[in-house]
Amino acid sequence: MRLDRIQAMQIFIRVAEAESFIHAAVALSLPASTVTSTVKNLERYLQVRLLNRTTRRVSLTPEGAQYLIQCKEILDLIEHTESNLTNAIKQPKGRLRVDMPVGIAHSVIMPNLQEFQRRYPNIYLMIGVSDRQVDLIKEGVDCVIRMGNLENSSLIARPLGEFRWVTCASSAYLKENGIPQSPDDLAHHRAIHYFSGNNRQAGELRFVQNGEKKIVQMNGDIAVNETELYIKMCLEGYGLAQLAERLVTEHLRKKRLIAVLQDWCPPAVAVTLLYPHQRFVSPTVRVFAEWMAELISSESSA
Repeated sequence: MRLDRIQAMQIFIRVAEAESFIHAAVALSLPASTVTSTVKNLERYLQVRLLNRTTRRVSLTPEGAQYLIQCKEILDLIEHTESNLTNAIKQPKGRLRVDMPVGIAHSVIMPNLQEFQRRYPNIYLMIGVSDRQVDLIKEGVDCVIRMGNLENSSLIARPLGEFRWVTCASSAYLKENGIPQSPDDLAHHRAIHYFSGNNRQAGELRFVQNGEKKIVQMNGDIAVNETELYIKMCLEGYGLAQLAERLVTEHLRKKRLIAVLQDWCPPAVAVTLLYPHQRFVSPTVRVFAEWMAELISSESSA
């Protein structure tokens, strides 16, 4: 039977301090036979006698006295180490590099960044902004935020929530081309195409109404693969666009963009945090994921 040396040290210390196997067993809520056999097995493992036993009391041998001091130092170090780790989990610190789409960085992270810093002052946050696919290991990225369907990979996916999407255009574009009343009207409109590494076709607009799904192939003169440019081109009147409502809230509120086809909403899009497979998630990644989930949840319920 394998000897649990940490437990054996704890039992030995209690016996030495109590000068009694029975008193130590009571203090530890263990059978006296377990306490006795553990100390015997410890002595057998160390090949040295630690305790002198008489019918009345137990006393330390010279080797036992030295071992007692060392056991206390070892157990104190273990307790100190575990305490530090517990504190690190409660108040994580260190570098955290996160890659995310431009829209999320500007519309979700930036308005709430000071709150994150107040909550986790010891995290050095590195924000990488890009819509491209990132090699986390090669580029030293701890985690990435992605929207939409995910490609199969070895990364661990932590769902953060969903974004409502909206179909919109500039008031100038709608004044020139009219306001579509149904997806069928889109044959007379153009859209800004968005292309990326996923399987979605660049010229598609997607809609859902009462469970009915509709995909419309749109005419268009230009395609982009970066969110901020996509929004800018919509503002400039290049055509219709479908965007996460959270990313264009201010533009909609100030009427720089106008939502159309609101009875035919685009499907909600999942927001996901991805990180490399590992047995334990680092405290910095864990708290960032929890914080992001709070933000996305508050957005979804708004």
